[in-house]
Amino acid sequence: MQIHSYPEFDPRSNQPVEQGLKRVLERLVRTMQRDALIRQTTQELREALQVDRVVLYYFYWQWHGQVTFEALSSEKYSILGSTGQDHCFTNEYADLYLAGRVRAMADIYLEPLEACHREFLQSLQVRANLVVPILVPKGLWGLLVAHHCQEPHEWSPADISLMQAAAETLATDSKIFAS
Repeated sequence: MQIHSYPEFDPRSNQPVEQGLKRVLERLVRTMQRDALIRQTTQELREALQVDRVVLYYFYWQWHGQVTFEALSSEKYSILGSTGQDHCFTNEYADLYLAGRVRAMADIYLEPLEACHREFLQSLQVRANLVVPILVPKGLWGLLVAHHCQEPHEWSPADISLMQAAAETLATDSKIFAS
């Protein structure tokens, strides 16, 4: 009778620990790459659009989310960590963004908005708003949002195209958003 050695079952082997550590490190690298891409994208958009704030609103569960990244013209416009008003973002709105809706408002005071939406935007110091969905294979991952806070801001077709291209860039790298 011949005895075979199976090193993967050797209790003295560190292989399972090493594999686990490798997975943790790979996930950490993916997260850092994702964060760097989002940070760079939001900053470049803010500068190109000449607005006060560009944010990434990430959905973590059934239309509940929060602002996880922002690029600002001034710290006084920071809304990092803001969770929004869940009762304003209904399935109806989610369905529109799932279908690729882009919403551009040059002046929130001149737009026909529901009261809760206008009040929410006012609480964030928003005067003009441009919202583009970030769509990944699993659905609506988040919203890329540009705010101008000081005064109305007309959104040109080029502004809208730039935001859409940025959202597509963020959504394209499925490895980055897999974590």
